[in-house]
Amino acid sequence: MNPRPVTLLLLTALCGCPSEPSPDAAPAKSASAAATGSATASASAAVALPPAPPLPADPPYFPPIPAPEDNPLTPEKVELGSLLFFDKRLGKDDAWSCESCHYLDKGLGDGKTLSPKADGKTNSRHSPTLFNVAYAKEFYWDGRKPTLESQILAAWTGQMGGDTKAVSEKLEKIPGYAARFARAFGGPANEERIVQALASFVRTLRAGNSAWDRFEKGDTTAVGEDAQRGQKLFTGKASCSLCHAPPLYSDYAFHNVGVGFGEGVTEPDLGRGTVTKEPKEEGAFKTPSLRGVSLHPPYFHDGSAATLEAAVDYMLSGGHANEHLDPQLKKVELSEDEKKDLLAFLESLAPAEPPAKKPTLP
Repeated sequence: MNPRPVTLLLLTALCGCPSEPSPDAAPAKSASAAATGSATASASAAVALPPAPPLPADPPYFPPIPAPEDNPLTPEKVELGSLLFFDKRLGKDDAWSCESCHYLDKGLGDGKTLSPKADGKTNSRHSPTLFNVAYAKEFYWDGRKPTLESQILAAWTGQMGGDTKAVSEKLEKIPGYAARFARAFGGPANEERIVQALASFVRTLRAGNSAWDRFEKGDTTAVGEDAQRGQKLFTGKASCSLCHAPPLYSDYAFHNVGVGFGEGVTEPDLGRGTVTKEPKEEGAFKTPSLRGVSLHPPYFHDGSAATLEAAVDYMLSGGHANEHLDPQLKKVELSEDEKKDLLAFLESLAPAEPPAKKPTLP
């Protein structure tokens, strides 16, 4: 979810010099605008809304959802955001929504190496999952956006090609939306409120209540012995937990693991280094959470690992050598049986069910 708002100004010029408006032209226009606003307000007031669903409970081992002071989490905003997330009317030509890159049945990814954009171009990086994004401190693979709200606005206007003003006006004419904006924000749809509602919903998308969580809570039947052995490898011999620490299985920091480097590569993606301009951060990308990792192939910022097994093999190889390769990343030799155990553990981190359901739109 790539900035560049599009503003459309339609100006019609007539021949000759501009003339002063007639004394009664302005009042007539004001009356028309007032009537339109009054009709919209009446329509939204006439919509009987059921109560918004309560905020989801924190899954086992998850900290409470962090939200900024200027956008506190409320049931009304989350419910509104859940509608907006799936609504293609937010994007260019009514054809693009947040779901266009983040599908519930694909682990909140899109299953593609690189995703198309509304302008016909292709992203240079893989669309990451939205699982547990609430806990990140910077956003995008390279952390170039400081808040989830700023990232969502960038994706809406860039990736989706949305015109924020036109979309706001369109939504306000839909009684079901007008009523929900009035309830959640006390006012009509606008760019800021749409972004805040979307961010509120996205913060609830957590990959919790996994089989491994249930095992740790005392259900000895939740996982097999292979996953139990795999967890020991994860925290021990394979050293995965150095960067993928529980309970979120990510440190949300930036590491160079050599992805995108290697033989024949002359211009690697420098990732975090392009943001901070720090040479030591060249080639570093944000550590993804491994909760739900089995549900959203392909992997890495360039989508270069088609399967989870391929991603594990790459990490165990120690990565492609380069000047700023993370020193924590070492080559690890695992037997085929050990790799199967490690994969079984990673698969046990999948959530028991999707964190949301696709709603019926107004």
